[in-house]
Amino acid sequence: MWRRLDLLVIPGLVLALWAQWRLLSAYRRWSQQRLQRDLTGALAARDMLDGAGLTTVPVEPTSGYLTDHYDPQKRVLWLSSDVFEGDSLAAVAIAAHEAGHAVQHQRAYWPLRARMALVPAAQFGSWAALPLFAVGLAMRIPPLMRVGALLFVVLLLFQLITLPLEFDASRRARRLLVESGIVNVGELDGVEHMLRAAAWTYVAAFTMSFVQLVRLLTLSRTRR
Repeated sequence: MWRRLDLLVIPGLVLALWAQWRLLSAYRRWSQQRLQRDLTGALAARDMLDGAGLTTVPVEPTSGYLTDHYDPQKRVLWLSSDVFEGDSLAAVAIAAHEAGHAVQHQRAYWPLRARMALVPAAQFGSWAALPLFAVGLAMRIPPLMRVGALLFVVLLLFQLITLPLEFDASRRARRLLVESGIVNVGELDGVEHMLRAAAWTYVAAFTMSFVQLVRLLTLSRTRR
């Protein structure tokens, strides 16, 4: 039984590894192509935010590799140093994607509001779900197993809501880049390639979590 359950994880793991490889491969490729306009990721993000009326949202550098994100609590757009200072298509694509999240916040996009509401529960579940389930499984305490599984469902819901959020941010990024004249038609292909590669990492994360949930629920049934 254990071996059969472990096999459930393999497809999700393969997809996750492939998505991560595709993202890194796309980033390496499009980091080599410079933007025709003399703009860094930070300047491109600033231009797009200003154009959307978000003049009070700062663009700040942060440490790490591909750690770019928009913080809706502090209303700050954080860019990794390579993206903040880079003038490549990859840097501009990533910066535009994060600017897209800021625009979502401005326009009260409902998946963003739902995701923000789930943040506390998702943060708690990220460290408590599996330990609670494991203790319940080992000690044969079904209520504890159910609590662990329920917390894992919250995590899965959090990742599910993230999918339309990320795809919409990429759609907004493409539009903002074109409307602002930051990229031309010839450069748009590289931007879209980069954004699609990034989107697959979220699909893979959701798939992996879904497979893991199926595994946990199957284990809970076998231990009743």
